[in-house]
Amino acid sequence: MLIDSRVYVASFDLHGTDENIVKVTRQFSLKDSLSNPSKEVDIIEVFHCDGFLLCITKDNMLVVWNPCSGETKWMIKPEASYKNYCFYALGKSSCNKYKILRVDQHGIGFYHQSLVEFEIYDFTSNSWRSVGNTRDWAIQGLHRRGMSVNGNTYWIAFNFSHQATPMRRKFLLSFDFSTERFASVPLPFDPSHERVMALSVTREEQKLCLLASRGKEGYDEFDIDVWMATKIESTGAMSWSKFITVEEAVYRQLFYFCNGMNFLADTEKKVLVCPGTHGNSKKFLHIVGDDKCIQVDGQEYEGSLLVNYVPTLVQIEQGTLGVGARKAPIT
Repeated sequence: MLIDSRVYVASFDLHGTDENIVKVTRQFSLKDSLSNPSKEVDIIEVFHCDGFLLCITKDNMLVVWNPCSGETKWMIKPEASYKNYCFYALGKSSCNKYKILRVDQHGIGFYHQSLVEFEIYDFTSNSWRSVGNTRDWAIQGLHRRGMSVNGNTYWIAFNFSHQATPMRRKFLLSFDFSTERFASVPLPFDPSHERVMALSVTREEQKLCLLASRGKEGYDEFDIDVWMATKIESTGAMSWSKFITVEEAVYRQLFYFCNGMNFLADTEKKVLVCPGTHGNSKKFLHIVGDDKCIQVDGQEYEGSLLVNYVPTLVQIEQGTLGVGARKAPIT
């Protein structure tokens, strides 16, 4: 969990045996080994891939971090530097070479076409290079945090290439780190009948999950469906299975996802867990469907990012130049 600019390990009791409290069991400490090794870094964004965390700091620095080993790799800033509409993804090619994708979107990408440019950071050469641009699609800020599955990344995006209406239809966008190409992935339902809301991955197998909503008459209630990609072909095509349906979810539950909140899906308990508020408090997660709240260790916090983290002991490739390479102990 990302709580107050810090990364925590937390355990969830979905069986109700421990008063539905989320236990924060450990804090991972990221230190500024470049300029001030004693200073703990404030993190504003986290992207997870294969046990590595790609972090954006409050000072607009970019670092790949293995919380288990404490190893880090600080990135050289691209020439255009970091912007508000830039977002990033960490992935790997078919030969297990890790790369960072930087998407520089000139605009919010909702009502009007925007120029979207892409760059790749190569871990071997420690350098950025341009890989193209488009005006055919854009990613709204609420959905800029993608999901990594099998080394590739997926987002919810807006299609501008075939529609003339001001409000664009959402679709599933993928980026292949081997070919360094984007592709559109067919949805498992008719997008005119269901609305794509959020993405996640399962805990153990790290399978892609897609949350969609179906409006009821009057729009006071919604049905929520969660689909799981049971198989991803080498071509990028997917086989899907619907494994959770929450009928007649109230509007306030759907509101969490409309505001860019993320979720965790438990395949055994068939429940959804997402950050939210309860009354005037910001210290709760919500179990959607059961319509109940679970408390986060009795503490207040600002916002929360949930990640199904899978630890790794793999070392971060530092490259031939070794720029920004640091290894720090866990504190």
